[in-house]
Amino acid sequence: MSINYKNTNADRTTVTRDLENLSDKSGNIYQSLIAISKRSDQIGSEMREELTSKLAEFASTTDNLEEIFENREQIEISKFYESLPKPVAIAIQEYLEGKVYVRDTSKEVEED
Repeated sequence: MSINYKNTNADRTTVTRDLENLSDKSGNIYQSLIAISKRSDQIGSEMREELTSKLAEFASTTDNLEEIFENREQIEISKFYESLPKPVAIAIQEYLEGKVYVRDTSKEVEED
């Protein structure tokens, strides 16, 4: 699942959250936080892979000092990723929009 980081409604700064809003969907704040945490890890991993692959395009086998300091495209790519909302903010927004599914696995184990 590819994420469009430019069009996310996630906050780019720290926001105080009402815990009741986070526990509404699962009925349990801890389950909600676990789901958000796992989704945040997925998003962070996806962002790192994407950034690494974009920066790898600029990698050269011979490093000379002039190339390192003059690579404006690489700097712009890095600045873009730094300006994006943090993975946890994106995960919280997805959770609040109902895009993250919370499943209670403890009930599944009891049924087996």
